[in-house]
Amino acid sequence: MQVRKIKIVGTGKYLPEQVITAEDLDKKLGVPSGWVLKKTDVSVRHVVKEETASLMGARAAEAALEDAGLTFSDIDCLVSTSGTVEQSIPCTASLIQKALGQEHSGVPAFDINSTCLSFLTGLDVMSYMVAAGRYQRVLLVATEVASVGLDWSHKESAALFGDGAAAVVISRAEEDEASQIICSSMQTYSAGAHLSQIRGGGTKIHRRHTDEIEPFLFEMDGRAIYKMASQILPDFVDALFQVGGCQMTDLKLVIPHQGSAMAMRLISKKLRIAEHQLMNISPTHGNTIAASIPMALHEAIKQGRIKRGERLLLLGTSAGFSVGGMILEY
Repeated sequence: MQVRKIKIVGTGKYLPEQVITAEDLDKKLGVPSGWVLKKTDVSVRHVVKEETASLMGARAAEAALEDAGLTFSDIDCLVSTSGTVEQSIPCTASLIQKALGQEHSGVPAFDINSTCLSFLTGLDVMSYMVAAGRYQRVLLVATEVASVGLDWSHKESAALFGDGAAAVVISRAEEDEASQIICSSMQTYSAGAHLSQIRGGGTKIHRRHTDEIEPFLFEMDGRAIYKMASQILPDFVDALFQVGGCQMTDLKLVIPHQGSAMAMRLISKKLRIAEHQLMNISPTHGNTIAASIPMALHEAIKQGRIKRGERLLLLGTSAGFSVGGMILEY
């Protein structure tokens, strides 16, 4: 069962109040003026000051519920689809529920984490649950605090990231509505499992076993990831189009994970995406990990770049190394 009559009924996002410009980062990193913008193509990104991941997630969730014309009482499942966690235990979804003031609601809350593909994975998995009737309306929340784990000695990767949250409400679509998920796919190639990682924080490298900070900071081999993605993505997307019975020219919009300027160039060139088809919010948001796809989806809808019944592709890569994609009619 690939086709699912699922409708996105509301979207929302939240960005921290603190804005960090490319010029600010030039000074922080001790590089010449203009270096960060040239290397990352990110002019501004938002970074938490007082906000927590659960608070940001709650604010994005409230915006999505308002957009859908719903209240939390209309929701029967809350899923955090985030690549970072606020605490090791409990799951971030439960903390978002509490931040929403719904700690006595009993609404099930749990996490689905596949790093940068978490939202796409969560949407895929939970769409089957809604289509089967297990849940009626699901609130998916991706909330990310990337800034806390950045290694500032790795200047080019550290300058890419921003913080923020996005949320989406899904429900079952009526048979006469165009909205549907046409097909989806995910592939994992764990030969690249350590190309993007934080080694510490789990049971292998626990804080009590080391005084070093490095295992708890983000590491990324951007060139190796770029090479893997360039080898895998074209065939992956071709196979997805074959299942979906369409081609790139049939799509109104492509919404990729907003990884980096290099990644966006790769996607555009390798997949032959026309400029008007590509949704790119990275210059004003940076890489917000799993929140980047639903943030870009929210912006596409609000800017009128996608309308009901039009077809789009959600696409991305993640640590693991995984690739994922979904073709749907909004």
